[in-house]
Amino acid sequence: MSAFHLGDIEILVTRKDVKHVHLSVHPPEGRVTLVAPSRSRLDVLRAYVITRMSWIRKQQAAFRAQARETPRRFITRETHYLWGRRYLLEIRFAESKPSVRLDHKRITLTVRPGSGESRRAEVLHEWHKAQLHQVVPELIRAWEPRLRVKVRAYYLQRMRTRWGSCNHARGNIRLNTELVKKPRHLLEYVVVHEMAHLLAPTHDEKFVVLLDQHFPLWREARAELNRLPLGEA
Repeated sequence: MSAFHLGDIEILVTRKDVKHVHLSVHPPEGRVTLVAPSRSRLDVLRAYVITRMSWIRKQQAAFRAQARETPRRFITRETHYLWGRRYLLEIRFAESKPSVRLDHKRITLTVRPGSGESRRAEVLHEWHKAQLHQVVPELIRAWEPRLRVKVRAYYLQRMRTRWGSCNHARGNIRLNTELVKKPRHLLEYVVVHEMAHLLAPTHDEKFVVLLDQHFPLWREARAELNRLPLGEA
């Protein structure tokens, strides 16, 4: 991979055995990538990107304008989301093991007396990961035979700039824990997206064909995900 700059914009270039140039602007921060035929000359690629600068800046502006969640304080009656639904948080203190309980209107977080904001956030984050662990393996098992791939391992972590990532060489995928707050079909889209990268490491023609074939509504899912509030910066 190489890169060049046009003004304040960095363009990451990957040369592949493809026929056409593919320019992408990625949420949430507007990272720009270019997949180009192996023998493409740099001056030709620069000229192409210059013709698309207004489109690039429009996409980046849209991402910057995207709503962000206000910082959470993890206090009673604060709004939190799970699978796209809104819940009110209730904090309880008890001399017992920390726990989280969900009902149709609220998320009840029980922690030991004196537990501060960071500890409450940690307990809720671990619960979020547990919710994802209940869903992600089933999604992977469902999609492995469809895509004819094998996911060797998956990992959950906070990610500031991506919803997911794929290590093609190791056969692993990583998912942003913020996905637990989004509707489940958007989690499925990200899982399929990253699994498809096991077959097509970049966003080239092969990758687009895979998604078109196996997840026809992927563009709608991507747009919906990018419209939803991001985690706090």
